[in-house]
Amino acid sequence: MLRFKAEHKTLQIGSIKVGGKPGLAPTVLVGSIFYNKHYVLKDELKGEFDREEAERLIKLQEEFSDRTGNPHMVDVVGSTAEALNRFVDFVSSVTEAPILLDGTTAAVRIRGLDHIEDCGLEDRVVYNSISPDFKREEIERIRDVGIKNAILLAFTAEFTSQAKIRGIRELLPVANDAGIENPLIDAAVVDIPSLGLACRVIYELTAELGLPVGAGVHNAIATWRGLKTKMGSQAKDSSMAAASAIAVASGASFVLYGPIESADSMFPAIAMVDAAFAQVAIEEGAMPDPKHPIFRIA
Repeated sequence: MLRFKAEHKTLQIGSIKVGGKPGLAPTVLVGSIFYNKHYVLKDELKGEFDREEAERLIKLQEEFSDRTGNPHMVDVVGSTAEALNRFVDFVSSVTEAPILLDGTTAAVRIRGLDHIEDCGLEDRVVYNSISPDFKREEIERIRDVGIKNAILLAFTAEFTSQAKIRGIRELLPVANDAGIENPLIDAAVVDIPSLGLACRVIYELTAELGLPVGAGVHNAIATWRGLKTKMGSQAKDSSMAAASAIAVASGASFVLYGPIESADSMFPAIAMVDAAFAQVAIEEGAMPDPKHPIFRIA
């Protein structure tokens, strides 16, 4: 089993806990909804969508969270402030899960923060994300609204794991300046090679900082140009599960697994990895929570 430092921070975000010692803490899974060209969308710019189908997808993720014991969050994507605000209103009305405020630009996210303040959702929202090219206005607005949860994105121009790690070290004081108390570190996956680098970042920063580290591993599959043409369409789900599994095996506390409609395949795959590592923790004298996947999936 991978060895980490003794101290691991468990963060309370809304109704769930994120982080803790790998092998004992179940992986938090995050499904994305209303992303570009999502089939539930009717008008992406205005925020019009199939409400019945969107609710079904959110409830599907909730169902598999209950089945496996893996906590869940909803990544709410919006390309305009009007759309993002409508999406947030809807999602917050049908689930108690934390919400990732995922505007496609800083301007959209800042407008989204205004809406979050008006709705009183500060405790449930995770700002997604503070990146190395952050805007000062973002930091000031996060602080003014009182957002305490944010993802720090290890996206750097230099294509090395050490550059990613340096980038996060530089972002931590920025997040502190914004008043962020619960930083989640995203190791930034953009393609298959960066997935390997991200796994190293997950391992090293988990060991160094004890904070929750994860990644949007689905990007490795979404940008795999030869996946369907060379491997066939049937390879997508298994590849996505494998990408998520290696991140969890590297110590990831959370995984953005991609489209929320994949919940029924992604939750069982990650729960299996969690259960396998939990048994090692038990052998070493620790005991997972009764809601852990090891006690749920058999």
